[in-house]
Amino acid sequence: MATGADLVTLARQHLGQAYVLGVIVPKDDPNWRGPWDCSEFASWCVFQVTRRLYGCLNDASNPGDRTGAHAFTGYWSRDVESLGTKISVEEARVTPGAAVLRLPHKNAHGHVVFSDGSGGTIEAHGAATGVIQAQLGGRPWHCGIKIPNIEYTTTGTPRPVLQPGRVYRLTSPLMEDETVAAIQRALNANGFDPGPQDSKFGWRTTAAVIEFQKTKGLVVDGEVGPETAAALRVTLA
Repeated sequence: MATGADLVTLARQHLGQAYVLGVIVPKDDPNWRGPWDCSEFASWCVFQVTRRLYGCLNDASNPGDRTGAHAFTGYWSRDVESLGTKISVEEARVTPGAAVLRLPHKNAHGHVVFSDGSGGTIEAHGAATGVIQAQLGGRPWHCGIKIPNIEYTTTGTPRPVLQPGRVYRLTSPLMEDETVAAIQRALNANGFDPGPQDSKFGWRTTAAVIEFQKTKGLVVDGEVGPETAAALRVTLA
């Protein structure tokens, strides 16, 4: 049986390769060398070590089908509820090859990475960076995943993962404070219309953040965390 370490080894072979948001990768092509996006990269790696699709529109489809085998973080979110095992981010931190997922908002993308088992990640990050090694800590995540048909071992006892500061996103009720106003001003200054300057993080502000992230090659999740705030030159509360 494939192991989590196999996933990590395979993923590392693609460091430095290009990222294109929305690209569709034939999962059965072992020679693909990019471009990737985060979910296509993760699903391709899983297929290469297990010969089974995961996180795709139709996991029973032909792996070379660019429709049914299209991967997306929303499909990863769907699959973790019925396939594989949902685990804590803390457990994923010490589990090489575990996936770690940030759920997508409507009209935005989430993010999925592989844990290297020591607090780091291997991930298709964004257009400005490509496939990189990074850190789990200081970033928002929803859960870890042990993927079916993969044998996992841990490297130690689960420990807390450094939590990010406040992350600005679309919520109910809407987030509303002076930092949102600063985000809106910065978006306007960069040529992205966030709607009324009302200090409320609503749909139009989210849409403007998404377009800004696309332009800057950031993770396109519609959220303003440390990376997007730094690109906007906004200090988060």
